[in-house]
Amino acid sequence: MSRFGDAIAIRRVAEGRYEADLDGGFAIGGALNGGYLMALLARAAVDVSPHAHPVSTAAAFLRVAKAGPAEIHVDTRKTGRTAATSRATLVRDDKPLVEALITTGTLEPGTEPSWAGEPPAPALPPYDQCPDFRSGDERDRGFADQVDMRYDPATMGWLDGQPLGRPEVRAWFEFADPYEPDAYALALAVDALPPVAFNLGFRGWAPTVELTWHMRAVPAPGPLQLHGGGRLLAGGWFDEEVEVWDSAGRMVAQSRQLARVGRPGS
Repeated sequence: MSRFGDAIAIRRVAEGRYEADLDGGFAIGGALNGGYLMALLARAAVDVSPHAHPVSTAAAFLRVAKAGPAEIHVDTRKTGRTAATSRATLVRDDKPLVEALITTGTLEPGTEPSWAGEPPAPALPPYDQCPDFRSGDERDRGFADQVDMRYDPATMGWLDGQPLGRPEVRAWFEFADPYEPDAYALALAVDALPPVAFNLGFRGWAPTVELTWHMRAVPAPGPLQLHGGGRLLAGGWFDEEVEVWDSAGRMVAQSRQLARVGRPGS
């Protein structure tokens, strides 16, 4: 099993109760990535459900989560023939870290959309023309070591102090260890991009407060495309919207989050 597969393993200890070992390899600056935490909650929600996929997740991030043992509590709210809904909470020392309302359903692989809007524009350059922007530093870099992300250079000027002036970031996404995309990979992918506010000249920690994401299709094997954008930055709050497209050219996930941002250039 890959590093990600091991990292999202859960152990059922009672009805609706699970144990997990939070993997510090998915941390950024000591704080675990929100997408990784949502993948863990999704595993537990699917385990108690008769349905196979987390089609809708609305997660509130209450406290910073760090590596170590934790519990997941799942309370079923409704179970139906086409969908089931549960509240899943990540807990440590009796304190909730993340709480999510997760609706599960079953999506058929290979299903083509009955209608779809135009693909996101501009399209990503070919994979081999998108650099990974790694520094060459061999020290443990946490999350950045677990994924293989190749960024559209047109959206990475903020690294050189030349932000784009629009809240956009685009990248190819795969895992560093072989792991074909699935529902849990999508949970991570929707929160894998650098904050789009960086291209408005803001820097520093940008903690997610709430993130809602939808799984729209079972992804085909191969790299994913991530297209991130935003609509408004005001009063230290910004929104970020991400679309995830698979190798078959289908939108397989979409998300929107509300986050805080630091001072310009900080």
